[in-house]
This record gives sequence, structure tokens and C-alpha cells, in this order.
Amino acid sequence: MGVERVQEIANFSKETIPEEFIRTTYEQPALTTVQGTVLEVPVIDLSDPDEEKVVRAIVDASSNWGMFQVVNHGIPRETVGKLKEVGKAFFELPPHEKEAYAKSPGSQSIEGYGTKLQREVEGKKAWVDHLFHKIWPPSEINYQFWPKNPPSYRKNNEEYAKHMHGVVNKLFRCLSLGLGLEGNEMKEAMGGDSMVYLLKINYYPQCPRPDLALGVPAHTDMSAITILVPNDVQGLQACKDDHWYDVEYIPNALIVHIGDQVEIVSNGKYKSVLHRAKVNKEKTRISWPVFVEPPSDLEVGPHPKLVNEANPPKFESKKYSQYCFCKLNKTPK
Repeated sequence: MGVERVQEIANFSKETIPEEFIRTTYEQPALTTVQGTVLEVPVIDLSDPDEEKVVRAIVDASSNWGMFQVVNHGIPRETVGKLKEVGKAFFELPPHEKEAYAKSPGSQSIEGYGTKLQREVEGKKAWVDHLFHKIWPPSEINYQFWPKNPPSYRKNNEEYAKHMHGVVNKLFRCLSLGLGLEGNEMKEAMGGDSMVYLLKINYYPQCPRPDLALGVPAHTDMSAITILVPNDVQGLQACKDDHWYDVEYIPNALIVHIGDQVEIVSNGKYKSVLHRAKVNKEKTRISWPVFVEPPSDLEVGPHPKLVNEANPPKFESKKYSQYCFCKLNKTPK
């Protein structure tokens, strides 16, 4: 098989975990999490007819938290349920079936089934396997990375992508208006209808030492925004005021992360959220983030209407593909 998958390691790890999964003391969840406090990040009702109120709530959350949850978002509960059902079923397939979708060694593409994502400076590993593939636009989709089993995988993912547009458009409109721009300008700065939706399924198997390991280490998302649905096993943590907190799980809500590109276009008014994922001793955690991204060759920088002599650009403009390469390879930006 070549690469050892965390799911396989978990099957043989009953009391301990391999050394490379043990995080440093300044990362270990047991030592760094504020205990007994669940972070109640803002919850925003997207169906509220008072658009000004929704804009204010999103601006406040994006400026002070970099994260919020949305309810009454218009994606049917059944659609989300079917997305989760087929994603879970894929990871429950025999190893050889999953390996058919593996990223080929040395591939420059992020798409496919895999374990390692980015270069970790201290050689540590995250307790997670994943599957990446694009779900929008049709011209960007490579179906070789879409599982053929379960048979309804494609239909359920296409249905989810179709319903995602309304949420994406509403969020970008509110983020744009909150900066004093026209409603469409933030979306246009990210590539308009050419924006890419990249789905990732994170599969965090049961872990005998969740106090020592992390599912995903601390990071901000490279995307413009990330829209995530988790299963019902709590694991998301956010950093606020230099402390790590568990983020409250709200059934049927979507979790929205402000990503690096929105921070850049807003010239720092909106903040990309530093977050990580912990793992569980008894239960498998799964999450389905969709990274809403600019096209790879689009140059992204602070919006021209938001910079002047009094407010100079805080970020340099850069092609999105170049930005991602630098961040994933830990090279200077």
C-alpha cells in the first residue's frame, strides 16, 4: 500500500499511539484547552428578513471571531444527511477500495484520498485520513476522485453543491456590504462565478490518547471562506485571546470560517480564524468542510476601494496558487 493510513493504525492502537502522533507540550489538547468552557461562537439566522441585522452580525463575528455558525441556511436537512451518509460509507470500505482514489506520489494536486497534507515543521503527524475533491464548478471537477461506491455518492454530493450556492452568495453579499462595498464586489474579487468549491472529508478514527494527539494542528484556512458540517462528535477548537476552547456543536448548523483570502481582500478588517481539531477516545469524528476558493491563477490582494494613504495595504497581492504553495510548504510568503 505504501502509505500507512491512520484508520489502520487506529485498529491496532489499543492503549498507546506511535511517537510521531504525540504533539509537543505546547500543542497537547489536555495541557492547552481551557477546561469546562465551551466557546459559544455567534449563531446567525440567515433567514432573518432584516438584512442590515444579518450584515451587522456577520461583520461582528468576522471581525472579532473569524468564525460563526449559521442556522436556517436553506440547505435541506435531508441533503446534509445524505452527504454525511455517503462520506461515512466511503471510509468504511475495505482499504483496497479506498486506495483506488489515493493521490499519486509526487502529485501537485490536492485531490484524492490521503493522510499527509502539509509539511509539518517538527515531523509530527495528524490523527486523520481525508478525501479531497472539487464539487464546483463543473469545469473543475475530476470525477476520478469521486468514489463510485456507495453508488449514490455522486448524486448526493452534486445535490449538496447545488444548495451551497445560496449560502455562499448570501455570505459574500453580507461580507461585502459590511465593508461598505457593493453587494457583489467581495464575490467578484474572489473570482465571481469561477470560484471553486473544494470538498474535504476529514475522518478522525477513535484514538486511545486524545490528550496527546491532534486530528488537525492549529491553522487558518487558505480559502476565502470555509463552510463545514461535522458529525455529532465534538472536536473543533478555536483560539480566542490566545486560549484554546471547544466550539459548541449545534445540530443542523453550518460552521463558517473566515479564510485567509477574505482577510486579505478586507485588508485585515475580517480575521481568518486559528483553529484545530481534537480527537475522541470512544467515537470516530467526521467533518465535511467545503473550501470556497478563488481560481488558482487569480491574483488576490486588498480591495482597491479599501486602501488609501490613511489605510495602506497590509498584504501584497499574490496568485492564489502561489499563496497555497507557500503556505503548504512553509516557505516565506
